[in-house]
Amino acid sequence: MPRRWVRKAQTLYSDAGCASRQRSAERHLRRQVFRISEVCHDEKISLEDWLNRRDTRRDQLAWMLGLEPVRLRSDLEPQSTGQLQRDRFTVEKLVIQSLPGLLVTANFYLPRQSRGPWPCVIYLNGHWPSLDGAKTGFQDRYLWYPAHGFALLVLDPLQFGEIPGIHLGTNRLSMWHWLSLGYTPAGVEVWNAMRAIDWLETRPEIDATRIGVTGISGGGVMTQYLAALDERVKVAAASCSTYTIADQICKRLVQGQCDCTFFPNVFGLDFPDILGLIAPRPLLILGGRKDPIFPPSGFRGAYRRVKRTYECCPETRLDGPRVRLVESGAGHTDPPHFLEETRRWMARWLGLADRLSDSDYRELTPLPSPPSVLRCVERPPARALNYGVHEAWICPSRPTMPASRRAWEERAAGLRDVLRTRVFGWVPDTPPPFAARKLIGSGGFAGTLARYEKWEIQTEAGLRVVLDLVQPSRSKQARGIVLWVRRAADQVGFPDLDELLPLLPEWVVAAVSPRLSERPLPTARYAEIERSAALLGRTLAAMWVWDVLRAAQWVREQAGNEQIPLIVYGKGDAALVGLIAGVMDEHVEQVVVSDLPTSFRTAPPLLTLWRDADVPEIAGIIAPRTLTFVPEILPAFEVTRGLFHLCGAADRLRVELSVAEAAMAGLNPHEGARA
Repeated sequence: MPRRWVRKAQTLYSDAGCASRQRSAERHLRRQVFRISEVCHDEKISLEDWLNRRDTRRDQLAWMLGLEPVRLRSDLEPQSTGQLQRDRFTVEKLVIQSLPGLLVTANFYLPRQSRGPWPCVIYLNGHWPSLDGAKTGFQDRYLWYPAHGFALLVLDPLQFGEIPGIHLGTNRLSMWHWLSLGYTPAGVEVWNAMRAIDWLETRPEIDATRIGVTGISGGGVMTQYLAALDERVKVAAASCSTYTIADQICKRLVQGQCDCTFFPNVFGLDFPDILGLIAPRPLLILGGRKDPIFPPSGFRGAYRRVKRTYECCPETRLDGPRVRLVESGAGHTDPPHFLEETRRWMARWLGLADRLSDSDYRELTPLPSPPSVLRCVERPPARALNYGVHEAWICPSRPTMPASRRAWEERAAGLRDVLRTRVFGWVPDTPPPFAARKLIGSGGFAGTLARYEKWEIQTEAGLRVVLDLVQPSRSKQARGIVLWVRRAADQVGFPDLDELLPLLPEWVVAAVSPRLSERPLPTARYAEIERSAALLGRTLAAMWVWDVLRAAQWVREQAGNEQIPLIVYGKGDAALVGLIAGVMDEHVEQVVVSDLPTSFRTAPPLLTLWRDADVPEIAGIIAPRTLTFVPEILPAFEVTRGLFHLCGAADRLRVELSVAEAAMAGLNPHEGARA
């Protein structure tokens, strides 16, 4: 067969294998979500079990939303910026500060035809584009309440408020450092609503023991989060906003959702776990059978699961069902019977049912006011925190030098624990067998200079990654192993002879291509995978680290010597992956990095890790093992240099011109290291 035909056949074979592995990796991600949802749905529930874990889960949710540790409740500094008189109610235009500089605009409605104190309904708005605030777009949903004896507080959301902030950080803006921080705008929205309840408690017109909350879409999701975390909410009704994680990922709905819909799921909770925190307080779930982003399989699954929680509560046995599901044949909207059912639910549980007749619940909503007259501020303030609250909500860790070696050792142990239990809490206790299988591959020049083989190994059940393996042909005992973590940008040929050629006579050189790294991912596909992974408590970079750890173990076994020196090498994003793998695997004697990101602001995300440490400090955990920068060490890593010096391993932080020099110098660490 002509050589060009052989090359063509090999290329087709390689492309087909790559495509197959990519499909397998995406299927594997979808399969993993069922582990979370199955645990949630199949969980045996008793009153004692529920009470025992309720507080822990509430703390976990608060932490994931950035509400733990408990925030200081600063002065709200409420400002009334105007009043409107209507036939059946008055409207007060309100601005409060939920944090210094974080402004919340709201409309506060009080009935005119009855005396207070009144029960109050809080309406949380979804994403209604309006320069006058999203609160102005849902008047047909909420004006009924002040016309029938309820006080009403309508809050602007962070997105599309009069003073807008950023909501679509990972959805549209590629702000992947949000994942490293564990930031979601849901935390800010829930905090704003909590502070609004603080303000309601100061108003003599309000009976603060009778507060209900409702909303649709994003407002419905916030309704459920708020009710789960704040027991001052006595009743909740959420429309078109209830889901299970499995449903969102398997139906590929994640990329259509705003960031506030989800939380960085490092504790492995499903959304029904969140709903269970509302029990035994009344919860109404409303869902449309044609809703494209919160479909029936999701809200029905969540309802079935949370219903079991409510059934174990003694309150349900005393006064009837406290959780209810109402469906419509509509889509992502509130049809008339949703509004009626929500009104009845609020009236029943807030104590106004005996004052209202059946016809009252079906009464038309009063005419809406023009959006411009409901504005609370003439123009958005120039220095409001709203614009940049995503930068201030969770403070990233700043690398600092500890006072002593003992202090650093304690901190390093704590960071290892964070990596093991939180960032990699999803790692299986018992990894599957490698089930290695050999593939067809020539290895290019490497195949003529050394013994080349191409392999696939299993890193998770049903998930396979590819490795190129080159072993010395002249030497019986290799001097060491270099494990190269390849990026999509490195998938040109193997090996990169300029860098690795000097190692071939005496070293085992392996190149691992972690899952979904063999070909560049389109931007939209990458975003969907990264956001889906975060719902599983993972990120793509964390899964790459696991693939590298498994590859390192397999290569050591192939070398037939568990004690053989192992070096992990990567460039750019892969440098961070190699660094974390080196921290996790103490058998790694040296990590070699090129173009290592200086901060998680630009690095591949690792879920919530930036709350505890930034890249230079993580790099310091390698000490007293060797860390080599190629071809230079940037000023941002001076903290790393200081940590190595503190550990008595200053000579183990090295700078070399190539990975080959780094590998060979690593065997003689006291010789010739560049400054």
